[in-house]
Amino acid sequence: MNAETPTTTLRPGRPAREPAREPARTAPAPVPSVPVLTERLWEAVLGGDQARAADLAVGALEAGLHPEALLLDVIGALQARVGREWAADRITVIQEHAATAVNERVVALVTGHPAFAAAAAPPERGRVTVACVAGEWHAFPARLLAEVLVLRGWRVDYLGAQCPTPHLIAHLHRTAPDALALSASLSTRLPAAHTAVTAAQAAGVPVIAGGAAFGPDGRHARLLGADAWAPDARSAAERLARGLPLPASPHQPVDDLPHLADQEYTLVTRSSRELVGAVMAAMEREHPAVRSYTPLQREHTLDDLAHVVEHLAVALYTGDPELFTAFAGWTREILLARSVPDVLLAAALAVLREELRDLPRSVAVLTAALGTGAAA
Repeated sequence: MNAETPTTTLRPGRPAREPAREPARTAPAPVPSVPVLTERLWEAVLGGDQARAADLAVGALEAGLHPEALLLDVIGALQARVGREWAADRITVIQEHAATAVNERVVALVTGHPAFAAAAAPPERGRVTVACVAGEWHAFPARLLAEVLVLRGWRVDYLGAQCPTPHLIAHLHRTAPDALALSASLSTRLPAAHTAVTAAQAAGVPVIAGGAAFGPDGRHARLLGADAWAPDARSAAERLARGLPLPASPHQPVDDLPHLADQEYTLVTRSSRELVGAVMAAMEREHPAVRSYTPLQREHTLDDLAHVVEHLAVALYTGDPELFTAFAGWTREILLARSVPDVLLAAALAVLREELRDLPRSVAVLTAALGTGAAA
């Protein structure tokens, strides 16, 4: 055999090279409908099955479901359902935490997937800081907003939960964003939100507020002087795309809420521990069932009373009695779902009103809550 001798034997009548065969193509899985996907994910999330939840979410993404729809219409809807199920006492606190952890893991996988990057617009719109107010640990809505803004072409600084105002403002001075998106889910965070709003505006950064704390119609965002409000992530992204006005001249919280001059908010806040103790003592005197509570039941009752006083203080801060009335009605539903007699809530409010009899706004707020039947 020499260098010109072929190294293969050709059969007569056969071509020298067979054409390469393309691998069989598998048709992409159809995109499941949002309701179907949501229900399947709900089963995985409720069962704490991270692997199953991840497979479902990534599969939907790879099948063509847009990342924004997956984040908001599926995962965000699931997280809201988790809260409703807990309120109705159909899942425990531990199940709520486990479900939230699964949802957070799924969001991380979705936002790290190549399909997310492919769907994101170039970051050319500007820069937005997304943060939760001091004391606010419910960061899931803010996280979803941050990812939606990334998809829509914003450069986003997502600071997460519980951002102390001094550190937040230092970040704004250092980065000079076009806007601050401030999130708060609990109404008790409104005083901290007010401080953050006024401080950010003093730094020249306009603020868009969002989250359940600001009310379903944004009334508390307007009350606290925010430059804009949005009920959800899509609305916030659309509002930011139109641009926010530059903040007005710097001002103090009392400029927005002149009723704070009466000091009732300060007095109730500073005496909250004593008020809780007084109400608990009165309930133990007047209600035999309370006297027979186990140490754990007593601890939970003290926590509940502390929440009552805290929400009263916020109603005084905002000057909005409906804020406390709504809280009292919600608390009544929570107690009834757990077979706790709602008469105890009404009794606690009556004792609290007597303890604060020299504070007219406090008496008016408590009387309104008792009069509506929300706590009766």
